[in-house]
Amino acid sequence: MREEKNELKNRPSQEENQGKNAVNTSDDAVQENNQFSLNDDRRVKVLSPGTLVVKRFLRNRLAVVGLVMLLCMFVFSFLGGLLSPYGEDEQFYTYTNMEKEYVGVVQNKDFRYVAADGQEFGSVLQAQFLLAVNKQEDSFTYKDVTYDLTKEGEDFYTISTGGVQIGMASKDIVNAPDDGDAVSYDLRVAALKAYTNGETSFTLNGTDYTLDDEGNVMQGDTVMAYISRFVVQSKENGVAITRNFKEELEKALETDDEEFKYTGEDGEEHVYRIEYKADTDSWSVLQETETYVYDSYAEPSSSHWLGLDKNGMDMMTRLMYGGRVSLIIGFIVVFIAAFLGIVFGGISGYFGGWVDNLIMRIVDVFYCIPSMPLIIIIGASMDAMQVDPQIRMLYLMLILGFLSWPSVARLVRGQILSLREQEFMTATEACGIRVSRRIFRHLIPNVIPQLIVTCTMSLGSTILTEATLSFLGLGVKFPFASWGNIINDVNNSFVMTNYWFVWIPAGICLLITVLGFNFVGDGLRDAFDPKMKR
Repeated sequence: MREEKNELKNRPSQEENQGKNAVNTSDDAVQENNQFSLNDDRRVKVLSPGTLVVKRFLRNRLAVVGLVMLLCMFVFSFLGGLLSPYGEDEQFYTYTNMEKEYVGVVQNKDFRYVAADGQEFGSVLQAQFLLAVNKQEDSFTYKDVTYDLTKEGEDFYTISTGGVQIGMASKDIVNAPDDGDAVSYDLRVAALKAYTNGETSFTLNGTDYTLDDEGNVMQGDTVMAYISRFVVQSKENGVAITRNFKEELEKALETDDEEFKYTGEDGEEHVYRIEYKADTDSWSVLQETETYVYDSYAEPSSSHWLGLDKNGMDMMTRLMYGGRVSLIIGFIVVFIAAFLGIVFGGISGYFGGWVDNLIMRIVDVFYCIPSMPLIIIIGASMDAMQVDPQIRMLYLMLILGFLSWPSVARLVRGQILSLREQEFMTATEACGIRVSRRIFRHLIPNVIPQLIVTCTMSLGSTILTEATLSFLGLGVKFPFASWGNIINDVNNSFVMTNYWFVWIPAGICLLITVLGFNFVGDGLRDAFDPKMKR
């Protein structure tokens, strides 16, 4: 009996436990049912519009990839320049052996003129002399003065008037020795007269002189002058060409040698290479010297991960600063275009009528302007005026922004035309809210999602436009860097094929940035679309 009573006492508690378990089971089922998916309408209702946009955006894998790409490029461009040990325009130098033009050589085929002491034999008389020689005349008259020509030897004339010599003309040149004084006029005339007539000696003022086979004018054992038809001119300031060098050079020219060796005053032997220039009928003598120059197109190394450009600047650092310039230009241009587009588009869409017609006709005019030719003309004008590179960048941003606003204005106008007829706008009008507040506090915020998508998509195209202009030499100028003018350094096929590190990294940066903006723009467009269920 006691056991039956105990069973009866325990039975209610068991029933209560079973009821509790049933209740718990039903609660779990309700909780499971409350974990709605993002696509469920009941789930969507508890999310704010901003959260819903973020959820949809993050659900788009390409958009997330694009966002990561942009973050990487921003960190690379804006933080990389601060961490780089080099400056944007810091140049690196190196020693290298280079061939530089040492002297120029011309074999004289024209008359060279020398005026007598105290006389004038200017260019007009020289021209009259040439006319008389070409006509094979013995004299000529200029300003009622008659000048007599005396042929002293082969290609050698003296010019006189009234029995007084005023100058001479000869194709052979009398040069002073390296350590000698200037050769007097009388010695020039006497030496050339003997030389052109094949004589080996002559007497001047009671002093005997001799001529050797090398054209030296000797007084005893002393060289007073030497005669040659080769004119040798130094191409470096402060460098005097010695007689020995000229003699070695003349020997090489007479034997058609392409190079010759000469030991200079410093005791070092140098090799000189001779190049003939057919267009000027002259020779150029090149000397190989160790020169301190830009370390142009240096290969990538541990010090310079992407090598150096043609100006000896670190390519990695230039890419960082170039990305900063390209991104800043892109954002400022889009900001200018968006600001003008919002103002004109908002006014046009809200007021309609003649205001709308006027603004839309202005937009049509801007659409008809050939943007690229206009920018090319302005760029060429700034080149001619030598505008400062920093001011030039400001002009570039203003021009691109001023030419880009019509598309934004049309978008804003179209959205406002549909929004202004809705009930909330009727309410603002009934409340007496002023017009400017209706447009910019109630209408424009409803257009912001579409503007964000449009501006994000146009950022990539703006950066490409800037890169194209800089590549053509019309955009950002040296010493400032942009990805476009970095690629502009590849101005021939040799650089393109042999120095990949100059242009490929800049192209990759452009590709990543533009793709990133396009991916983000697509993601924002899908996220702001209320019909998107994916």
